[in-house]
Amino acid sequence: MGAFLTHLAIRENLDGRNVGWLETVSDEQYQLAKKETQVEGEGISMKISFENKVALVTGAASGLGLATAKAFAEARASVVLADWNEKEVQAAAKDLANQGHKTLAVRCDVSDDTQVEDMVKQTVATFGRLDAAYNNAGIQNVLAETADSPRDDYDRVMSINLRGVWSCMKFELQQMREQGTGTIVNCSSLGGLIGGNRRGTYHAAKHGVIGFTKSAALEYATRGIRVNDVCPGMIQTPMSDKMIAEGQGEELDKMLNIFVPMKRLGRPEEIADAVLWLCSDAASYVTGQSISVDGGYVMR
Repeated sequence: MGAFLTHLAIRENLDGRNVGWLETVSDEQYQLAKKETQVEGEGISMKISFENKVALVTGAASGLGLATAKAFAEARASVVLADWNEKEVQAAAKDLANQGHKTLAVRCDVSDDTQVEDMVKQTVATFGRLDAAYNNAGIQNVLAETADSPRDDYDRVMSINLRGVWSCMKFELQQMREQGTGTIVNCSSLGGLIGGNRRGTYHAAKHGVIGFTKSAALEYATRGIRVNDVCPGMIQTPMSDKMIAEGQGEELDKMLNIFVPMKRLGRPEEIADAVLWLCSDAASYVTGQSISVDGGYVMR
């Protein structure tokens, strides 16, 4: 459940008024509210910089990955954007480069170990090192009860959502171990913390991501490498658009109403903020943690 519905009602208190269930919050409204919050709290705000650092993001052509790649770039990191969709990831990297950022686009199917290894090698060959990685690439499973779940769909989801994370960590950690420093954030999900009807394969993979995260964090805790994961809840992304298009909108709207205390969708930028904090020196004593960014879903 790492990404959820769009075009459903959101209630959010912006510039003194409530946005009702039948309205969406525009990008302009969000940016205005964010700007006002930054001004009001500038005395305690953190300025995170990744200047002279190199960040790698998988699943970077859209959604959470693209938002995080943009955030790293805006924080002055050199950014490697990796995705299976070569055309889209090239376009995303070019857009950031045109804004003056240092980028590299890499076509990578994370279910292929050889491509993952090459991704890390290209990163180091281009920028000299790897300081931060966000392993974000993932897909949803075909909705089915466990008794009816197709084996080929199980293999497909596990190869990307779980083995893909393992493979990314494996080669990222080899480089970071050599450097003696580095941070990794894996993308688990709300689905890594709870169960879900007809979503067993996806949830099992995301539970596994948390297991890999904690184990790697233990292995490298004394070697200058930190490993954490984020657990996004109901977030507005292209993946959620696809779920709506497939007829899951009513079910997801009900979940938003019943289970999310904040009564609104999250934005990809809110996940990116959490990832950058975990990768920064501000989180230097944080490792092996699963950070829920879900509007309060799991506290119920």
